[in-house]
Amino acid sequence: MTHPFEIELETTLPASPEQVWAAIATGPGIDSWFMGRNEVEPREGGVVAMDTGGHREEAVITAYEPGKRFASRTATAGDGRFMAFEYLIEGRDGGSTVLRVVHSGLLGDNWQDEYDALRRGWPFHLHTLREYLTHFPGRTGVPVFAMAPSDGRPALQVRAALARELSLPAPIAVGARAHAEPAGLPPLDGEVVWSDGDDAFLENVRREAVENVRRLRNHASLALWAGNNEIEAAWQQWLTGLLS
Repeated sequence: MTHPFEIELETTLPASPEQVWAAIATGPGIDSWFMGRNEVEPREGGVVAMDTGGHREEAVITAYEPGKRFASRTATAGDGRFMAFEYLIEGRDGGSTVLRVVHSGLLGDNWQDEYDALRRGWPFHLHTLREYLTHFPGRTGVPVFAMAPSDGRPALQVRAALARELSLPAPIAVGARAHAEPAGLPPLDGEVVWSDGDDAFLENVRREAVENVRRLRNHASLALWAGNNEIEAAWQQWLTGLLS
């Protein structure tokens, strides 16, 4: 049985409408703050695709008005499920932009958990978008994805292991300093700019003196930016060792 849902958020961003459009309606722009590796066919009726760890999802672009409106919709699944996304852009005085996001559709039988994850995830993603546009304007990130099995460990245990490796205190709070020295990678020094203290937490660590935002998550997975195949392999090794 399907269940309708709608999540609507609005945020003011320190960027021009053109910069916001590039961040939400181009593949490299979306790569720099959202999830996975993204492709956008720039026209109404085109395809927007996201690849996350080898899992590819596609949607059809239903509105393409540069600098104003970008919308897409996934195909309807056999049980009726689908998702639709709409971004509305409005420039403001002083060079800022208001972005309104509407995420709607139909969820399946496990809709409560799905909806809760979406509801909690969107503020995190929009915060990352603001970090990206504030600290790295005009640049784009190359996403890196690594995943390791947690072997049934509770989320709090995974969180504690991740915090130790990042030299973060407990409880983790915004403003805490992070430091790690993964083998084969430059040292990571940064500051926590987002922290959700729940069991299924999300954390955002911004690395200083690099060109890209880096995002760290638990659930035995790691997503970050500024990478190539060698860097991805090194982070994968680090995460696997962390949970071994």
